[in-house]
Amino acid sequence: MRRVGRKIILRPLVQIDSQILGILKQSVEQAFNCPGEIETQTSNIDCAYDPNRKQYLASALLAALLSSKMEEGSRRLGIVDTDLYAPGLNFVFGQADIESGVAVVSLYRLRQERYGLPPDERLFRSRAVKEAVHELGHTYYLSHCPNAKCVMHFSNCLADTDIKGAAFCAKCQQKLKEV
Repeated sequence: MRRVGRKIILRPLVQIDSQILGILKQSVEQAFNCPGEIETQTSNIDCAYDPNRKQYLASALLAALLSSKMEEGSRRLGIVDTDLYAPGLNFVFGQADIESGVAVVSLYRLRQERYGLPPDERLFRSRAVKEAVHELGHTYYLSHCPNAKCVMHFSNCLADTDIKGAAFCAKCQQKLKEV
């Protein structure tokens, strides 16, 4: 299979558990057939915080990710464990800047215990992988897919994330090969 991009850089913007970082690295390497790298440097994300909403503006985090250079053809995924939003939306699981090749994903709303339910590590990891691959898919010019099982299907809520798979449907896989 043809390599899609040169490298995918995972950049935890805040302290993130090394085990979930390893799982995300392995999953994005497999999904995009290119090497992954975990950066160890965290960032001060206070500039993205909106005290009125008690959330972080996703686009401000994308701008922070753009502050360091990347190799041409590489992608960067910022990872946070804070609540994200975009203007006009109550929250977002993540966001991507297609032209620059950067994306951000939040683990905050992916845990069962956030909703008063018992922890489910397997489900949390599955959700994290799906959202990471989804946002990185946008950086490869993939749009939302109407196929509810495709990782590129839009998730309006966790039920949508849980229904979709962690892989690209045949149509999205073909588009990815053409990039």
